[in-house]
Amino acid sequence: MAGFTVYPAVDMRGGKCVRLLQGDYGKETVYGDSPVEMAALFAAQGAEWIHMVDLDGAKEGKRVNDRFVVEVAKQLPVKVQIGGGIRTEEDIVYYLENGVARVILGSAAIADPPFVKEMLKKYGERIAIGIDARDGFVATEGWLHTSNVKAEDLGKELAAAGAQTFIFTDIATDGTLSGPNVAAVVEMARATGKQVIASGGVSSLADLLALRKYAKEGVAGAIVGKALYTKQFTVAEALEAVKDE
Repeated sequence: MAGFTVYPAVDMRGGKCVRLLQGDYGKETVYGDSPVEMAALFAAQGAEWIHMVDLDGAKEGKRVNDRFVVEVAKQLPVKVQIGGGIRTEEDIVYYLENGVARVILGSAAIADPPFVKEMLKKYGERIAIGIDARDGFVATEGWLHTSNVKAEDLGKELAAAGAQTFIFTDIATDGTLSGPNVAAVVEMARATGKQVIASGGVSSLADLLALRKYAKEGVAGAIVGKALYTKQFTVAEALEAVKDE
């Protein structure tokens, strides 16, 4: 059985740990004053990875909450993947040199494909590609815009350029606890032939199990945010549920 990883999410805005509803900056809930403490809590429950998002960075196009990311990467016994505000090779190098395991390139993949391909060539599997889709088309810039590029086409193109890991978000489900768009995630895994991490909509252990069923086909894990913060289940329970039999 292929492994399936649970990625607890720590979304940072203004130095706090928050969640947005469907990426809307006007619909924010603050869940903690310290992103590092939140990550430590998840690590204590057994999380091997922490998925961190610099929301300010995504909006401003530069690193903003990076010191928290580095603190987690250096102080906690977890692997960190970070997205948001990563636009230059300097940003990538900064994170990789400071202990971050994986850097996520999102909007850049549409805005500057040659840059993304160059980074994939240089840094290989330490680069993950974040593809956010609305009705099957790629959304960019913190989801403020929808492009005319099909999510699967972008996935195939970047897989051919060396991408090993994709983080796929169906915006309609993000932060809604309505269940993930399993079909879309599986389609992306099949189209790319690579590892796809599902993001958005996970509301229950059943949702995790629905995704995990497709681990052999490349659905490699799920990012869980709101469900943890609203206590639908704990990290420990999630890890127990998806454990290989």
